[in-house]
Parts: sequence; structure tokens; C-alpha cells
Amino acid sequence: MLSNPVSQKRWRRFRQSRRGFASACILLLLTLLSIGAELLASNRALIVYYQGHLHFPTYGSVISGREFGLDYDYETNYRDLQTSFAAAPEDNNWLIMPLIPFSPLESDLIAGDFPPHAPSVSSKHYLGTDTSGRDVLARLIYGFRTALLFSVCLLIFNYIVGVAIGCLMGYWGGRFDLFFQRVIEIWSNIPFLYVIMIVASVITPGFWTLLLIMAFFGWTGMTWYMRTAAYKEASRDYVMAARALGASGSRIMFRHILPNSVSTLVTFVPFSVASGITSLTALDYLGFGLPSPTPSWGELLKQGTENMESIWMVGAVVTAMTVILMLVAFIGEAIRDAYDPKQFSYYE
Repeated sequence: MLSNPVSQKRWRRFRQSRRGFASACILLLLTLLSIGAELLASNRALIVYYQGHLHFPTYGSVISGREFGLDYDYETNYRDLQTSFAAAPEDNNWLIMPLIPFSPLESDLIAGDFPPHAPSVSSKHYLGTDTSGRDVLARLIYGFRTALLFSVCLLIFNYIVGVAIGCLMGYWGGRFDLFFQRVIEIWSNIPFLYVIMIVASVITPGFWTLLLIMAFFGWTGMTWYMRTAAYKEASRDYVMAARALGASGSRIMFRHILPNSVSTLVTFVPFSVASGITSLTALDYLGFGLPSPTPSWGELLKQGTENMESIWMVGAVVTAMTVILMLVAFIGEAIRDAYDPKQFSYYE
């Protein structure tokens, strides 16, 4: 794609925006870290060296305690195993735990104190715990991965359906265009939140259930933009020339109209991702989102607003959302400038 001279110019323009390019790098780094969340926050050890053998429990199968010389058959408690290894240094056994040695679903209750627990370096709860004693930072990392995956899947579905219908509306026009205009107007007036409430009262909404419902109503937004872009491109001379040469409708759309409408598609990508994240967070906050105990920013925010004395919960979610939305806004601004022909065109 970057072999195209126009694409190379756009890439250089994007890199010229230091704020946007730096934001893209930071967001990419955060995304990669969230994909490997088990390497950052988990109650399983990354590496265990025991009696001359290496074990990698993080992405492996469950290892019982007896395999490490403990007196139980269920999964090893690696924090206790680390303590036992430290108490017998002469055995030369060792293990490496993640930076946050807690699972997002694990409750760590402190004797004599009721959760939520305040942030503490000694307990390794760097952002404290929630009302169930679960580590806030671990749930923040896993919640970001869930929200990001949700928003990307929603973006793909909305773009496939919205771009396809918008292209056909703009290219064919006529009765097809009028029919789908009325369909979209009716579709847009259906109260989306009521549909979620009805579904939540019948079944427990899961990841894919919420995704399908939101995609069912979310494709209309991109359709209008794509319809306008396709309508404008369809009236240009190169499309008329392609028709005169006998090019089929599918060839004109996929080889001419869509490539020349890519600026419309790319510009809205960052904002669509941000919209998906905030929508899922809002649904989780209202109680119509992912079921407990799924790590979620909205669920953390709800706990924080119900326990305002535990300011670390609200502060963690608000700070995380502010940073992510700010990065997305800077990236979107840089992409818009890179694809803006007026800003980099000169007329004599």
C-alpha cells in the first residue's frame, strides 16, 4: 500500500504531526501490552525452575501443587511457592512472577480489613482493590483488552455493512437509494437502549450478544458518509470513462470508487474505535453490559461512584479513559490532516 506515491505522501504528512504520530505509537504499545495481559497481570508464574526443569505456567496447562513438592492436588499457588522457594535457597529453585501477581478474577482479602483496599506497594496492589478484593490495575488492563477487541469487531462489522450499502446507494441511486434512505431513517429512530434492556431482561448478555445488537443498529452512521462519497465519485469523469469502456459495476465500485473514497473510511476509524469503547463502558456502568465478573471499565466506574471514599477506583478508570480518548483524538486529527487535499494543494 505504501508503494503508492499518494500513500507515501500521506504517510509522511502523518509522521509530520509529532503529536499524532507519538499518540499512535503509544496506543499501539498499549494495545500490544493488553494483548499480552497475562504477562503483566496473572496469578500464574511466568517461569518456574524446579529441580533442574523449567516450567511455563502462564499459557500452559494447570500444574498441581504436588509437582512442585506441595501437599495438595489443585492448581499451584505461585505466590506461596515463591515464598517457599525463598525459604530454601539451597535447593536453587526459583520462579518469576508477573509485575502484578494477581488475576483480574481473584479476590485477595486482607485479614482485619474489608475491601476495597487502598493502593499499596507492599501488597502489590498498585491501584488498590475493588469491593470484592480484586486488583484494580489487573482489571483495568484486561478491561482495556476486552473493550478494544469489542470496538474493533464492531468497527469491522459496521464498516462492511455500512460501506457496502452506502456504496450501492450512491452508485445506483434512484429507487434503491430512496428505499434505503427510508429504511435508515426508521432504523435510526428505534430506541437502542430499550432493545438492550429488553434483551438483558430475557437473557444474560455476553460479548457476542452485545456485539450483534450494537452492530445491528450501528451500521447506519457510516452509510450516510459513504453514500455521499460514492455519489460524488460516481459523477466524475474517470467513472464515466470506465463505463464507456465497458467496465462492470463491481469493477467500477471496487477499483475506482472505493479506493478514491478511502479518506472517508480511514478518517473515521479512530473515532469509531473510541465510540465502541465508550459505548461498552456506558452499558457496563448501567448494568446492561458484560456479565460479572468480566473485567470492565464500566463496572469499575460503577463501583467507584458507589464508594466515593475509595477514590482510586474512579480515578483509575477516569484517567485511563481520558488518556485513551485523548490519544485517539490526536491520531484522528493527524489522519484528517494527512488526508486533507486542501491543506497540501497549491493553485496557481
